[in-house]
Amino acid sequence: MATEFQIKRIYDEPDDNDGYRILIDRLWPRGITKAKAKIDLWPKDFTPSTDLRKWFHANSSLYDEFVVRYLQELEEQRAEIEQTIESIAQPTITLVTSVKEPEQSHAVVLQQFLINLS
Repeated sequence: MATEFQIKRIYDEPDDNDGYRILIDRLWPRGITKAKAKIDLWPKDFTPSTDLRKWFHANSSLYDEFVVRYLQELEEQRAEIEQTIESIAQPTITLVTSVKEPEQSHAVVLQQFLINLS
């Protein structure tokens, strides 16, 4: 059975359907306690590098270029990411992020990368 990867904003309440919750932001979200976040894992290797994150913040209109660069970073970490995902024995993994528009962010790129791994 394939793992389902869903995306959820950290400001939304956690629920039982979330399964295993992975924070996919490099920085801890403002205003959220660790107890409230209910994060199971915070692998910074899954997130865009600090340089790429800053570049995209300054060049948000270049989303397609960001996707290419982020996928390159993910490929460099492929073995570690595969090992991490394989070690999670859950049918659902929720990628948790603080970005305002997850559909135009690293979240959907990572989600598709993980779907392609499984």
